[in-house]
Amino acid sequence: MKQWYEALFENYAQKYDKECFVQGTTGECDFIEKEIDRDKSFKIIDIGCGTGRHAIELTRRGYRVIGVDLSEAQLSRAREKAKDAGLTISFHRHDARDLPFENEFDLAIMLCEGGFSLMETDEMNFAILKSAAKALNIKGKLIFTTLNGLFPLFHSVSEFYKSAQKEGQSQCKECSFDLMTFRDHNAVIFEDDSGNKRELNCNERYYVPSEIVWLLKSLGFQKIDIFGAKLGAYSRNHKLTTEDFEMLVVAER
Repeated sequence: MKQWYEALFENYAQKYDKECFVQGTTGECDFIEKEIDRDKSFKIIDIGCGTGRHAIELTRRGYRVIGVDLSEAQLSRAREKAKDAGLTISFHRHDARDLPFENEFDLAIMLCEGGFSLMETDEMNFAILKSAAKALNIKGKLIFTTLNGLFPLFHSVSEFYKSAQKEGQSQCKECSFDLMTFRDHNAVIFEDDSGNKRELNCNERYYVPSEIVWLLKSLGFQKIDIFGAKLGAYSRNHKLTTEDFEMLVVAER
């Protein structure tokens, strides 16, 4: 039986590109460039690349990027977009929990919950971090976003989803947050690329900053900075607060 994150992306690439939460690519890539001092020699892996928005934008700016994702439909859309942009980018189907790379990249990015925090167990989520760490060279840097576990302690996740919903885009309902597991269980309603209305039962793991720090330190990262993740406006000036739905993590060996 397919997990919800596999079923969701079977036929949901064109519509996915129109969702409000994927519209911040330019500003997010500005932050990535600044973090690597605009060093074009950097070799970058985009884990959970989806339809390739960050990989395409960074390649357009002159970086060497490969994209990996579990969904062949998403990868097909990414290849199509890259071709339309006149860019040559390698997109590969891999499970983020078991990437076939070792000491190959200077930077790994996992943005917009591109794998991490979507898995059904904490062990599987940790396997993604472990796999990303293994893909990096000895001085490699990891930049990713994840759901901020501080947010549901002070706010209703259900109300947040309602406020963020826009006509014609996916919707979440029946949200319930489990304080024992820090998991949000919800039903997502969306229309796939064939126009079929579908409903999937999802569950996502939220993390508190101290958990992220501990997990990354156990993988050999020495410097770990965590910020509030503002859509399209990532910045080291954004101190993480209980108002941030997502956190932005920058980890260095």
